[in-house]
Amino acid sequence: MRRVWLLVAALLVAAGCSAVPDDRAPEGGWLVTVYYTAVENVHHGARTRVTGCRVIDCEHGDSDLGRYPADFVDAVRTEGTGRLTSRRGYLNWSHDKGFWLDSAPRGADGGALVPFRTAAGDGLARGTSVRVAGCGRGAESAVCARLSGPTWVIADEFTPGLGGARHLDLYIGEETGPDFTEDPLYTTLHDAVVRVL
Repeated sequence: MRRVWLLVAALLVAAGCSAVPDDRAPEGGWLVTVYYTAVENVHHGARTRVTGCRVIDCEHGDSDLGRYPADFVDAVRTEGTGRLTSRRGYLNWSHDKGFWLDSAPRGADGGALVPFRTAAGDGLARGTSVRVAGCGRGAESAVCARLSGPTWVIADEFTPGLGGARHLDLYIGEETGPDFTEDPLYTTLHDAVVRVL
């Protein structure tokens, strides 16, 4: 009898089937959001002084990091990173470090954020690859194609309190102009389908 089951299993595998259920089948019910790098010269609010760290290996420093448009500083605090245009570099922010100057937009692990590759997802281990297999509700078809095309890698994390089970946040690169948050790419997908690879 054991040989019969082995033969059946071999035939199923040869036919592209699996005798064992796929634990990583796509799962629906995900909330998928996006985040971006703010760009200083896109913002024109009143300038405000920013204090923090001049290097990444520091927490809640008090060095003068410069004066930047207040709406840019708010965007950096919300999104986590901003490219400076009044000088070279980036102004980054995280809940556990505050502001710091850097040479790249950074994720929680200190690695550079990569557009259409880096993602955050509570409950998913760092280094896990995921794909958006279905956009659910909330995105135009062209936007859905852009978000479902890449393989995303969990290399960042949410600010505590902003994530949650079945919430994926995708890094889409720099904002492209004023009112970027009105762009269709700046979207939220409800009831999306995600495949953990």
